[in-house]
Formats: sequence, structure tokens, C-alpha cells
Amino acid sequence: MTRNTRYVCAPDSFKESLTASEAAQAMAAGIRKADPDAEIRLLPMADGGEGTTRALVDATGGSMRTTAAHDPLGRGITAEYGLLGDGATAVVEVAAASGLALLAPSERNPLITSSYGTGELIRAALDDGATKIIVGLGGSATNDAGAGMLQALGVRLLNDEGRELPAGGAALARLADIDISGLDARLHDVEVIAACDVTNPLVGPQGASAVFGPQKGATADDVALLDRALAHFAGVVERRLSVDVVDVPGAGAAGGIGAALKGFLDAGFRHGVDVVIETVGLPDAVRWADVVFTGEGAIDAQTRYGKTPAGVAETAKRYGKPVVAIAGHVGEGIDELHAVGIDAIFGIAPGAATLQDLLEDASANVERTAEQVTRLLMLGGE
Repeated sequence: MTRNTRYVCAPDSFKESLTASEAAQAMAAGIRKADPDAEIRLLPMADGGEGTTRALVDATGGSMRTTAAHDPLGRGITAEYGLLGDGATAVVEVAAASGLALLAPSERNPLITSSYGTGELIRAALDDGATKIIVGLGGSATNDAGAGMLQALGVRLLNDEGRELPAGGAALARLADIDISGLDARLHDVEVIAACDVTNPLVGPQGASAVFGPQKGATADDVALLDRALAHFAGVVERRLSVDVVDVPGAGAAGGIGAALKGFLDAGFRHGVDVVIETVGLPDAVRWADVVFTGEGAIDAQTRYGKTPAGVAETAKRYGKPVVAIAGHVGEGIDELHAVGIDAIFGIAPGAATLQDLLEDASANVERTAEQVTRLLMLGGE
């Protein structure tokens, strides 16, 4: 007796329209319409950016947690983090409390924005008993080298009068000394992983200020000021802790939070999609499967650089499994993606439609596309 066809649905979120879990469910619904006897495993994915916490929580049977925190301008908010199904691993996204999306365009000012809220989320994870913390670096509104995060965790950053520095990247130019005696002692027994898909150093032409500062509201003069401030911060860290945080690949991620994670918490850096692949057990799932579906909101030539569909495809190809990608928008250069293992790419747009219509109908469009792709795949088996 021939067994039923096995499918894995492992998409990222479709940004504003569908979470990764919702996208996976829509794919599965479409597959079942075409192949009612299908066996399907849902593995919501992410690449370390926004949505990573939810994807890992959903995939491991964990739980979303909330805590009081502060946004980049110091206003009180309620922010989310995740505790995974093992009860020991927490996931914190920088964007959750220190994200650009928390500010109106007119409020963006990396001279004064702080990563303090990210430190509050890490502290909440420690209170939950986490012994491993994954920090997703991406979407930050800050350029303070993680100074605010460190202050929330008990580090004192002092000026030459022995007073605590105010918030923001610009204030780091006045840093004279660092007191780590108050750093939360629980961090000594915790493994910290920085999920990061950029390799930018802390300072210089490819550093945090020059590359990412303008999108956070920095003018050309601000970029120069911030770059000098971060270089000064790194110099004090090296003198005080004998740790070089300037040239560490990824130190410039999330406005320099990568540097703080490495220099003060001894974090290991890993590609975000690789962290997710390992955590959700994708290799075991694709070994089981006959066909792997993946996708995200937009797919183009840049997808090959650390994005979810490329990571899923590279994993699947190690086991010789076919990969189909479904996207809200299909851009230029998709032919380059076949080299990383994506066999076919399909857009979900049914025809001419407004962006609002596409967002509202995303689930139905993903379901319909997955159904039609499955029907095509079944023709080859007849």
C-alpha cells in the first residue's frame, strides 16, 4: 500500500498580513483541498528579525510573556518576549521594546533613544528562570551600543564626575568609567545567543552609525557624532574590561547592541535563520517530508542572503527534498534562488488588486496558491 504524501509547511510571516503560524495554516488548508489524505507538519519560521519570538514559541509549544518596560524614549509600555516549550530558553526581540516601529517618524532620534527596554526584557526572562536567552537583533530605533540595555541589567556607565550617563548614543562621548559590579549575577550562568544576520563592525564606514543611523533619523552630522561616541565607548570598554568590541562581526547590529552582548554577556553570534532551524527541528521534519513548502511576504534576489526561504531550502536540499516557495510579492532576480535550492516560486496575487485588498485576502490567497501548486505536483504522480 502506498503511503500518503508528506508535506512540511515552513514559511516566515507575510509581514503586515499573516504571522508565520497563520501562513503555515493557510498553506496546509490549501494542500488538504487538493490532497485530502496528505500528512502535514507545520513549522512556522523566522530569520531572527521581528516575528522570531512568535515563530519559536508556536513551534515549540511555548508561551508568550508580557512585562512592563520602556520604549526607546523612556515611555512606559507593555512588551512581549517568549519562553519556549523547554521552559529554559527565552527569546527576546530588540524590536519589542527598543524598536523603530514604536516611534512616530518625527520621534526618531538616535542621539537620545535608548535600548533600556531590551535589558528589561532580558531581566524578565531571568526572572522566569531562563538559562538560555536568544536575542533577535533587528528593527531597533537605537544607536547607543546597547548602553541602555546594560544599564537595565545593572551596569553603571559614568562620566568624569562619577555620575550615570543619560540615555542615548550621543551621551557615550562623555563616558569615563564603567562599573560592572552590579551586573545581574544570574547572567554568569546563562548562555546568550545573538541572532544576527549582519556582519557590520561597531564603527567606521560600515559601522552601526553610518549604515543604520540614517534610517533611525540621524543626519550626516549626527552620524559623525554617533560614530565618534561609539568609538569612545569601545575604547573605554577595552581599557576597563580588556575586550575588543569594535571589530567583532555583528557588533554594529541593532545600533551596536551586538557589541554590548559580546563584550559584557559573552554572547555567541549566529545567523538568525540557523537558530530558528535548529530550535524548531527543521532537519528532522524535512527528512520525514516528501515536499517542503516555504515562503514570506516578498521574495527576490536578496532572499538568498539569510532569509527564511533560503535557509529552509538549503536544509531541504541536504536531504534531496523539493522546495516550493509562495510569496506575497515576487521581485526581480528570483532565478538566482534556484541555486540555493528553491525549485519553484509562486506569487499569491490573483490579479490586479490594491495593496489593501491583498493584505486583507492574504490567507485566502496563500491557501488558493498552495492548493493549485499541490494539484500540479499530484499530476506528476498520476
